[in-house]
Amino acid sequence: MVLDAPGTPLQAAEIAAPEPSPGQVRIRVQACGVCRTDLHIRDGELTEPKLPLVLGHQIVGTVVDGADRFAPGDRVGVPWLGWTDGECRYCVSSRENLCDNAHFTGYTLDGGYADEVVADARYCFPLPSGPSDVELAPLLCAGMIGYRALRLAGDPANIGLYGFGASAHIVAQLAEREGRRVLAFTRAGDEAAQSFARELGAVWAGAVGERPEELDAAIIFAPAGDLVPEALASLAKGGTVVCAGIHMSPIPSFPYELLWGERVLRSVANLTRSDGEELFGAVRDQPIRTAVEVFPLADAETALDRLRAGQIRGAAVLSVS
Repeated sequence: MVLDAPGTPLQAAEIAAPEPSPGQVRIRVQACGVCRTDLHIRDGELTEPKLPLVLGHQIVGTVVDGADRFAPGDRVGVPWLGWTDGECRYCVSSRENLCDNAHFTGYTLDGGYADEVVADARYCFPLPSGPSDVELAPLLCAGMIGYRALRLAGDPANIGLYGFGASAHIVAQLAEREGRRVLAFTRAGDEAAQSFARELGAVWAGAVGERPEELDAAIIFAPAGDLVPEALASLAKGGTVVCAGIHMSPIPSFPYELLWGERVLRSVANLTRSDGEELFGAVRDQPIRTAVEVFPLADAETALDRLRAGQIRGAAVLSVS
């Protein structure tokens, strides 16, 4: 499925099979998660994609041939971070997620809305046995970004999650497993999402604007800038608000009093390979339940439409095999 221009529907197309360069693996795609980042690219809110472009950066597949690190038949995952230069000041200080020269799967590199993909073997992950391909796919972005956001939130007893979609439904389980109290904030009237949050361990779930108790930290997953002052207003002194998305609508001005008291407002940018290694290490012995709605590859545009409308429970995943 190919994006020819931002703001236009994805089109089915026959393109040349990708051939791996030295250090790359060729992968037969089994499943690919549908991420809100894909939607931002498709809708033109992220403005520098390669075109034409094959979207998709939560790829689960089987190695066909390529680099020595993996053998044919190995099940691997391909994430958003596809390549870094390894030399810049960010890379040499363990901040490869900030590399100015990085390439990203499904944005500056062709991704997994396809039968096959090539990827730098150094940035692929061996995947645990057990969960199915479609169950693992959301961990490769929603899970990794959520995991990084949770780590950057500090050590909160109470944590608020704003927006309860693909990433939040994974983070809620990780946080509950760590003994944290999770409060989920959704659109007013979204009783389905609130019920889903309680099912996954949230001690409270309700509408944005409600303030049931003070939060030690908050993670904003919804791409809505007006949630920033809302989350700050619910935050205890010394707490942290983490903006976990790659794109957000403008943040409205707010009084300094909301930030004062050593509150912290920060973003999450991309991910590191260490994030993935730590996450998959954590879920290998204690698997995370990912709720998925599965679509055939040909229905990728339908999946994006459903995601845009907020109609996905958990994560959308394309079944490619």
